[in-house]
Amino acid sequence: MANPRAFISFDYDNNVTQKNLFVGQSKSSKTPFSIEDWSSKSSLPQSQWEALIRSKIGKCNMLIVLSGKTMASATGVSKEIAMAKDQDVPVFGVYVDGANTTSILPSGLQRNRTISWDWKKIAAAIDQMMTEGKNK
Repeated sequence: MANPRAFISFDYDNNVTQKNLFVGQSKSSKTPFSIEDWSSKSSLPQSQWEALIRSKIGKCNMLIVLSGKTMASATGVSKEIAMAKDQDVPVFGVYVDGANTTSILPSGLQRNRTISWDWKKIAAAIDQMMTEGKNK
């Protein structure tokens, strides 16, 4: 099987730097997955954005949420999590930007499925995602 595909969900207003670092590090890690940069490249009407993102999430094996300190205000992230769950796409989170187990998580992201930014833990989570949801 080819490397699993991951859709990266993040707070665009506050965590673009962490997303870029995560994507960059993933390319040189031994973690077996590929990240597609399927972010919307332009501002779209809400219904078009939702249709586009829903389609892109549906083409992935998992959704990885980069969960920063300001996730309570990231409504798009909560929508992406809901879209993934509607399509049986497994979801897990990675703490970024100083967030930790006391930080507010976006709606729909479980605390016990959110881990520190550690590539061994991320690889283990990816392996687990490949046994869940639509990947069974």
